[in-house]
Amino acid sequence: MTGRRPDGYHALDTLAVFASEGDRLAVGPAGDRLALTVEGPFSALAPAGEDNLVIRAARSLAAALGRPAEAAIRLEKNLPAGAGFGGGSADAAAALLALNDLWAAALPGEELAALALGLGADVPMCLAGRALRARGVGERLAALGSWPALPVVLVWPGRTVA
Repeated sequence: MTGRRPDGYHALDTLAVFASEGDRLAVGPAGDRLALTVEGPFSALAPAGEDNLVIRAARSLAAALGRPAEAAIRLEKNLPAGAGFGGGSADAAAALLALNDLWAAALPGEELAALALGLGADVPMCLAGRALRARGVGERLAALGSWPALPVVLVWPGRTVA
């Protein structure tokens, strides 16, 4: 972060890279309802209901499309919520992409990115899903080209981090 803006947002200048391991998300039709099932080793830590970014992403996309939010979403939580790894943001980005396909919306990338930014500063980064530099409040993204595969160890202290 490079400071706090007058509107309360942090001014970012950050590097984002992505791991091949993480949460998994699947969507399908669900009649006239929106349902989220969370499974996996860290499912108990995931926010429930309207507090979950996946639900917020689904509702945001449905509102932008002027349609009901109807889908069955299954989230396999392999990353601990609140660990600072970006799992929830990546889940929200995956939900936007998957529901855009499920609902045959063909919403352009710029519009998806605007919806993503409304969910959180790092959700647009996760939509891109490649090594990049993010500035502003997360809306100014620049791809870094090819990025080497590197080993990484993620350490979680067993509690959420601010």
